[in-house]
Amino acid sequence: MSRRRIPPEKRLIQDITITDIAEEGKGVGKAEDLVLFVDKAIPGDVVDVELTRKKKNFAEARIVQLKTDSPHRIKPFCDHFGVCGGCKWQHMEYPAQLTYKQNSVANALSRLGKVDTSRMEAILPAPETTYYRNKLEYTFSNKRWLTQVDDEQAATEMNALGFHVPGRFDKILDVDHCYLQQDPSNAIRNRLRAFALAEQISFYDLRQHEGALRNLIIRTASTGELMVIVVFAYADAETVQKTMAFLQEEFPQVTSLLYILNQKKNDTIFDQDIHLFAGRDHIFEEMEGLRFKIGAKSFYQTNSQQAYALYQITRDFAAFEGHERVYDLYTGAGTIANFIAGHVQEVIGVEYVPTAIEDAKINSAVNGIANTKFFAGDMKDVLTPDFIAEHGKPDVVITDPPRAGMHADVVARLLEMEAGKIVYVSCNAATQARDLALLQEKYEVVRIRPVDMFPQTQHVENVVLLKLKG
Repeated sequence: MSRRRIPPEKRLIQDITITDIAEEGKGVGKAEDLVLFVDKAIPGDVVDVELTRKKKNFAEARIVQLKTDSPHRIKPFCDHFGVCGGCKWQHMEYPAQLTYKQNSVANALSRLGKVDTSRMEAILPAPETTYYRNKLEYTFSNKRWLTQVDDEQAATEMNALGFHVPGRFDKILDVDHCYLQQDPSNAIRNRLRAFALAEQISFYDLRQHEGALRNLIIRTASTGELMVIVVFAYADAETVQKTMAFLQEEFPQVTSLLYILNQKKNDTIFDQDIHLFAGRDHIFEEMEGLRFKIGAKSFYQTNSQQAYALYQITRDFAAFEGHERVYDLYTGAGTIANFIAGHVQEVIGVEYVPTAIEDAKINSAVNGIANTKFFAGDMKDVLTPDFIAEHGKPDVVITDPPRAGMHADVVARLLEMEAGKIVYVSCNAATQARDLALLQEKYEVVRIRPVDMFPQTQHVENVVLLKLKG
């Protein structure tokens, strides 16, 4: 949204009642004909706000005075709430979070997809609302974001290890305790930071692209296995050795201790070499007796417990009888494909990322699964009439695309294939709704169920079952 200068006398608006939640998680209120999107406001709040950005019919605003608390408002449990970009809803009680996630899915499907949501099933709550993530990535920076407390204490230590501050790529909030990942995640981060400071190892400068320590990635598994990856930028061999040796000695329970040397301008590791320092170069996750091999670059749902529930719902919606040929689109590391393989005749997985396809093949081999086939390539280019003629028409299609949804050409291929059922798993109800609107040319939506994978945030997964008409 482009900036428009707001006269000082028009910046403050009083007594705004928050009535809803917008897709991005902000509270929604109204002042005459102006719709307001208010940061950190929740339905039921009555607030005075200051406009920060303005368009003709809507504006963004921040709370300057909370006059009446919403009945759903609770005290945030994290000291970093409001500065850190994560967990934006922890000031809202969990039942209310579920209600507004359910509503957001229903609104998107009905408004954008013209889908009848009257029989939509209740959202599946997460059994754990904290410490539920199996992967976190922290950033080292010599440009610490100073909070009000830091300013009062005249902070002199500018090195930080934590998360990016929203809207500031070069500023990192130094995190003391994070409620997203189970121990020893906090201990690893805090002890590594203390070690680096004591040893005077330089933290990365995100503007000048210099410094030794760049990122810390921690992956945990329900099996108890633990992966730690340290990403260095401009570090000599001695610095790398003593840093990794410190972690090995301090945390002997680490199953996979790895490091990367990344001197690119961006943080992505998918084009980088992985160096094994100790243990294995992978960990294992387990689900319903299946084992999934996870390397440094592997994709796996970040909430292991809810991933299992999500896949159970997907399988339940498909209602397999054992004879089906299934196309699993956007298969990633083949998690869904391998999860359902024992219930069908054959699964054909397609994924854009070649390394993910190699993981999918490994996961089939690890579990002795012989009825899967995996192919790498752009979905719209792979799903040609020749491909379908060679591998057979699917009885069921499972599709789990990224947030952008499916390319229009992929939707067109699905309409051409005319599989009896499509199970559409999505992390973005708006783009899912767009695709459903197109698919309803030949399909009817018969089941809908949201799944809460990410408590304390506005994000929600949704599973839809479509059946071929007549």
